[in-house]
Amino acid sequence: MSIEALIFDVDGTLADTEEAHRISFNSVFEQYRLGWTWTRAEYRQLLEVPGGKERIASYIASLPLGTAERQRLLALVPQLHADKTRFYGEVVSEGGVTLRDGVERLLNEAVAQGCHLAIASTTTAANINALLNATLGPRGLDLFAVIACGDQVRAKKPAPDIYRLALDTLGLPPEQALAVEDSAHGLRAATAAGLWTLVTPTFWTQDSDFRGAGLVLPSLAGLGLDELIRIARPASTASPVQALYQETR
Repeated sequence: MSIEALIFDVDGTLADTEEAHRISFNSVFEQYRLGWTWTRAEYRQLLEVPGGKERIASYIASLPLGTAERQRLLALVPQLHADKTRFYGEVVSEGGVTLRDGVERLLNEAVAQGCHLAIASTTTAANINALLNATLGPRGLDLFAVIACGDQVRAKKPAPDIYRLALDTLGLPPEQALAVEDSAHGLRAATAAGLWTLVTPTFWTQDSDFRGAGLVLPSLAGLGLDELIRIARPASTASPVQALYQETR
């Protein structure tokens, strides 16, 4: 069965965006005078919680607070996240994030060969739009046949919902698509949806458990679409009887 689509995660996969996200979270915390600052080490641990709103709520739950104050801060989460998204858009639009090595070449190669591109991400549509416009220009959104975002499904990664949504929208079975991820949560989501998955870790995810990945590489640099498909769908080896038949034809 031929490969008809590549489905990409966004944060960490298309681009190493997490430092920009961390800076944006800290900017909104400063704006609201909350006295919180997420260090790189702390944010690396917080990334175990998928989704920005969920990450803030998880952090609030870990603080030694009274019931009333905790409830006040939890009620503030949607506004904190909305303002954080605005800060992130500004960072990205100012050139603060670039695509990872090999990403743009693989995207272009896939499109040239008639392979559909899709996105399956837990981040917001606004964050995806900002990144694609800043890194790929006006054509960025048009490259992708499907863009599935976290708020479109009930359960975020590591649940497979977002990948199932992308596959359903593409109208393809998992056997006709490949996934590209950077995290253990993303890997679990993709494989649970039945997808063969390539993982390209970053600083934020490199110590994670990637058992179950079809392939783990430092980046997409040097990896062509044809080679990727050959690795993911190797030609079946003929049995001795089949080989003998083929030789005598």
